Amino acid sequence: MSLWEFFLASRAELLQLSLEHLFLVAVSTGIAVVLGIPLGILLTRSPSLSKPVMGFANIMQTVPSLALFGFLIPLNVYVLHVRVLGGIGAHTAVVALVLYALLPIIRNTFTGIESVDPAIREAGRAMGMTGSQLLFQVEMPLALGFILAGVRVATVISVGTATIAAAIDAGGLGRYIFRGLRMNDNTLILAGAVPAALMALGADFILGKIERVYRAPVALRLRRLIWAAMVLVAAGGVWLAVMAYPGKQGERIAVGSKDFTEQIILGELMAQLIESHAGLSVRRRFDLGGNLAHEALLAGEIDVYPEYTGTGLTVILRRKPLSDAKTVYETVKEQYADRFGVEWLTPFGFNNTFAILVRGDDARRLHLQRISDIARYAPAWRAGFGQDFMSRPDGYQGFIRAYGLKFKEAREMDLSLTYRALAQGQVDVIAGNSTDGLIARQGLFQLADDRSYFPPYDAAPLVRQETLARFPVLRDVLNLLGGAISVAEMRELNFQVDGEGRDVKQVAAEFLRAKGLDQPQKFTRVRGPQPAAP
Repeated sequence: MSLWEFFLASRAELLQLSLEHLFLVAVSTGIAVVLGIPLGILLTRSPSLSKPVMGFANIMQTVPSLALFGFLIPLNVYVLHVRVLGGIGAHTAVVALVLYALLPIIRNTFTGIESVDPAIREAGRAMGMTGSQLLFQVEMPLALGFILAGVRVATVISVGTATIAAAIDAGGLGRYIFRGLRMNDNTLILAGAVPAALMALGADFILGKIERVYRAPVALRLRRLIWAAMVLVAAGGVWLAVMAYPGKQGERIAVGSKDFTEQIILGELMAQLIESHAGLSVRRRFDLGGNLAHEALLAGEIDVYPEYTGTGLTVILRRKPLSDAKTVYETVKEQYADRFGVEWLTPFGFNNTFAILVRGDDARRLHLQRISDIARYAPAWRAGFGQDFMSRPDGYQGFIRAYGLKFKEAREMDLSLTYRALAQGQVDVIAGNSTDGLIARQGLFQLADDRSYFPPYDAAPLVRQETLARFPVLRDVLNLLGGAISVAEMRELNFQVDGEGRDVKQVAAEFLRAKGLDQPQKFTRVRGPQPAAP
C-alpha cells in the first residue's frame, strides 16, 4: 500500500491523531509563552537570576524525552485536589513539552530586551516614562522580533518532540511512527513523519506571517498578543479541568501494555475479556515505552498489564537470573505483592525468552544450531541488539561471558530495527524474542540456548491489589487466559499483525472465539466492597 492509499484508507484516524498532535503542541507552546516571556523580562530586571534560570532551561533541553517522562510519571503532584503533574497521558506530555520549549522563549526574550540600545532607554526616561511604560512601549516592541523567533523555534521543537508522547499514551502522530518501527513498515513511519513535518513547516510559516503584525501600531500589536495569550491560557485551563476530572473513573478498568506487538495483542485480549465477561468499560493505554507500564501501574494510571517473569525478576526486582520457571514465578509473585501491592495472575502459557537469531541462509550454510556454534565466527561478525538487551542484567554482558563471544562490532538500536538490519545484511546476529512473528516473515533461524543462560520469561497479567479488591471478578476473568496461549499460537498472532498487517482488535477477537472465550460467563462478586461516600 502506497502512502497516499494509506492516507485515504485511514483518513479518519489520521485526522484524529493530527488533531491530538496539534493540541499537544498548541497547549504546551502557549503555556511556555505565558511562562517564558515573563521569566525573560524578569531576568533583564534581576540579572543575578539569569544563570540559574537559563541553566535549568538548558538542562531540560538535554534530558532525553523518555527519561523525562519516566521521571514525571510517578510524581503525582496535586494542587487543590487537581493533579497537575504525574501519571501517563496528555497532561504529562504537555509538562515535558513545556520544559523543552522554555529555553528558546526565555533566551530570546532576554536577548531581545537586552539588545535594545541604552540611548533609547535613556530617551524614554528623559520623557518621563515609568518602568512599565518603558517596557511595554519601547523595549517589548523592539524585542518582538527576537521573541517571535524564539516562539517559532519552540513550536518546531514541540512538533518534533510530541511524536515521543505516544510512548506514554498521549496520542499524536507518534503512534504511526512507533507502529511502523515495530512492524518494519515504512509506510506507517512516513504516515506519522510526513504530517508532523508538514505541521512544523506550517507552524513556522504561520508564525512568520504573524511577524508582519510588527508593522502595525504598537497598541494594536500588543492587544493581539494579549488576546492570543489569553485564548491559549483558557484552552490550557479547560484541558487541565477535563484531564483532572475524567468522569466515572472507578467503574472503568485501564489496561496497559508495553510498546511492541505482542504486548498490545495481550492487552487487547485482556481488554475484550473484561468488557465481555465482567461487564466493565475498559480504557486502553497501550504502547508504553520502556518501564513506563510498570511505573504507570504503581502510580495507579493503569490497573493491569502483561509482564514477563524473567523481566520482573531481573529488571524490576534486580535479582540474579534463575533457570527454574516455578521458582521465578513464585519469587516475583511474593515480592510484587509485598513491595508493590501487585498480584501476578495465572501465566498465559508461553515463555517469550530472548531468541538469538541469524539469517536462515547463514544457518544452513554454516550448519548453525546452537548459540555456541557462532563462537568461531563472532570475531568477524557484527551484532545488533536492542537497548533493553544491552542494559539488562540478564542481557548482553552476561550473554557474551557465558558463551565466550567477542564480536567485531556490537551495534545498539531499537529492537524492531534489529530485524530489518539482520535481513538486510547490516548485522549478522541479533537478540529478538522467541514469539516474534518477524522470525518467520523474514526467514530467520533461532539458535538453541545450549548453556541455559536466559531465565524463563513466562507472560502473565499483573493487576493492582487495590483494583482486585474493588472488582474481584477480574481475577476469574483474566485467569481464563491462563495456559491458553502456546508459543506457536503467540508467534502466529504476532505474525498476523506484523506480517499480514491485520488489525489487533480483529486478531484478538478471532483468537478468543477460537478458544471459546467469546461468550460471557457468569461470575459472582463482580464488585467488591466500595468505599463509603464522604
